[in-house]
Amino acid sequence: MKYLYQDTYWERKNGPIFFYTGNEGSIESFCKNTGFMWEIAEEFGALIVFAEHRYYGESMPYGSGSYDDNDKLGYLTSEQALADYVDLITYLRRNGTEQHRRTVGGAGNVNVTDDTFANPAIAFGGSYGGMLAAWFRIKYPAIVQGSIASSAPIWQFTGMTSCNAFYNVTSSVYMKTSTECGLTILKSWSTIDSATETAHGRDLISLRWKLCSPLKNDDDVLKLKEWISEVYVNLAMVNYPYSANFLAPLPGNPVKELCKPMKNHNEQTFKLLDSVFNGLNVYFNYTGTSTCLNISSSTPSLDAKGWGYQACTEMVMPMCSNGKDDIFENKPWNFEDYAKYCQKTYKVQPSVDIIEKIYGGKHIKDSSNIIFSNGLLDPWSSGGVLYNITKTVTAVIIPESAHHLDLRAANVKDPESVVKARKFYKHRIKKWISHYRKYSLRDQVDTFSA
Repeated sequence: MKYLYQDTYWERKNGPIFFYTGNEGSIESFCKNTGFMWEIAEEFGALIVFAEHRYYGESMPYGSGSYDDNDKLGYLTSEQALADYVDLITYLRRNGTEQHRRTVGGAGNVNVTDDTFANPAIAFGGSYGGMLAAWFRIKYPAIVQGSIASSAPIWQFTGMTSCNAFYNVTSSVYMKTSTECGLTILKSWSTIDSATETAHGRDLISLRWKLCSPLKNDDDVLKLKEWISEVYVNLAMVNYPYSANFLAPLPGNPVKELCKPMKNHNEQTFKLLDSVFNGLNVYFNYTGTSTCLNISSSTPSLDAKGWGYQACTEMVMPMCSNGKDDIFENKPWNFEDYAKYCQKTYKVQPSVDIIEKIYGGKHIKDSSNIIFSNGLLDPWSSGGVLYNITKTVTAVIIPESAHHLDLRAANVKDPESVVKARKFYKHRIKKWISHYRKYSLRDQVDTFSA
């Protein structure tokens, strides 16, 4: 497993470990976009660690053959990733106390002493990484003493959240930015269908939209619409108030920028589609360096293959749209069709309830020291924890925040709600660490004689 660390400020004797639970991609991307940890490390005397998730980036258990077959790929699970993180934290704690050398093997072979736990660990994560941060505390409370789980949709699963909630939130972001923009997007789906019914129409769209690969058939048109849909979702996710380069190089308030050309949903076919293309240009060519529109991937910084496998095994998140309560096409959720796709693509059967069985679903009141933060501009807030579970498993709602904006580095354009959220995190982290240090000391044990 690859990991990045910064120990400049670490107080090795008992300083905390700030541990980022890696997501579905190379760890460098998350390291560069999670400045909050860096900014508070000196104050806490903390070690900063960014751990890469197995089967992503360079962390391939079987090298270049890790994706060859399911006998190897079957070890790509959230449970296995968390076990890796346990192993790494235990190793780092032991290395810091300089009591032991590392034992060869996995988490089961780690020698544990009292000194191993001198350094409290605080987990941080956003999105899937936020889910892992929360589950880390739930599953291994002796290893991690608290978790900041940002934009973590741990309830985006069957029976916990309505399948249309995700696209409803996405749609509200566009409609609140510009009603005409939202209506243009809604109308564009049928307009694309009518414009691409003939080979001549597909050629025109390919030319006017500068597609890298021309549209040849209905499958290509479907792929184009899926790419567009993903772009709208991604822009809502990273609708930050300043320019950033997370999923793609983007200007500040990118949804507003995308909506600028979409001023009239009653335009004729190609005028309307031209306005859509000009809006999409914000996402795929903000830098002005792209010569054509490549619809093969909307998130090149993330690993679609690995996540596709996880989405077909444990991360089964039902989503649907109807074109009435949202600005997307009518796409109902059909588990049977989804299962057929997973069987055909990965030769696996998706499990709709495995995550709930492993981590508890909505029944997490016996957990502690977890903050679930959600920005209401973020589509993934639909599956997030939006209310306090207990006094120590709490929700932080950030109205003006997009996808884990709160974990990014401070910026003068940050909304006040984000600034306040970060202050609250620091307060809670101090409390968790203080409590851990107080009650982990041997001399705190009361002794009674007969």
